[in-house]
Amino acid sequence: MYMFKYILKRLGLMLFTFSIIFVMCFVLIKLLPIPVNVMPGQDPLIVYKTLEGRGWIMNIVEGENGVWHYDRVPIFKQLGIYLIRIFRDGDFGIATTYGEYMNQNLWDVFVSHLPPTILINIYSSLIGVPIGIGLGILAALKKNKWQDQLINVVIILLISIPGIVLSLLLQYFICFKLRWFPLTMETSNDYFSWPVFKSMLPAVFALCLGSIAGYARYTRAELSEVLTSEFMLLARTKGLTKKQAIMRHAMRNSMVVIFPSILGEFISVLSGSLVIEKMFAINGVGGLYLNAITFQDYDFFMLLSAFYTLVGLTAGIVIDISYGIIDPRIRMGAR
Repeated sequence: MYMFKYILKRLGLMLFTFSIIFVMCFVLIKLLPIPVNVMPGQDPLIVYKTLEGRGWIMNIVEGENGVWHYDRVPIFKQLGIYLIRIFRDGDFGIATTYGEYMNQNLWDVFVSHLPPTILINIYSSLIGVPIGIGLGILAALKKNKWQDQLINVVIILLISIPGIVLSLLLQYFICFKLRWFPLTMETSNDYFSWPVFKSMLPAVFALCLGSIAGYARYTRAELSEVLTSEFMLLARTKGLTKKQAIMRHAMRNSMVVIFPSILGEFISVLSGSLVIEKMFAINGVGGLYLNAITFQDYDFFMLLSAFYTLVGLTAGIVIDISYGIIDPRIRMGAR
């Protein structure tokens, strides 16, 4: 019963936080000038009427020398119109200034860009998590030996060097110099074909380097602490071999802290990496988000901002809830 109440409370706090962030983003973006993108040969009145239909402006008047005048709809009235469109009609808007997707449904464009973002993050998690945990276990078991020192040096390098620098080094050496992989991702939508999969691997490697370093560090720290605990000494005195004590007790207890972060990472595979997707020309949500900002497409920005915020908050709440499910001591303490 306690866990049910706790989950409801966390969900309520998540929705409250999401609402605050959403409203703040909407208000701040609506304080900016309204972009009007009139293409050559296009009737300006159609463009302004489109903005009026979206609930942005009103009282459109053509002035002298072809200059158009209009009044802004109050921001919170715009917010009400926007929310009604979303919850009543499932309408997240259309692209008004994003040239490539002009007048296309934003939700359809967004969904079409999700697969490559999800795939590169799933691949990076499948590679990074086992390697990182394996290195962490090896470092903990070989503590203060040359294996531990070597792994620590690698971890420090991966953590201290910015991800964009590591990505550039990968792109330069394995793509440009060695020519093992193409510089950018193939444009085909056949994501499971070998050429497309191969073209995604440089971005996958760039993403998983951070996971490897993070999991190796956390696993080493947690397992080292557990190995020196008093209950491990008790397990050995009861007749368990060192291997049995490590597998039955040390690994299970150290995974209590690490496993929730793995769940959170798999939840956050949707979010991707804005910079890495842009660098390797991944046709995913990250590049779409950056271009939406460049083109000042406000509805696009709101949809993608809400998406990234929701993914981040969901990953956090999954980690919090999983602690209570995995570790019975947390539930006992609640009573």
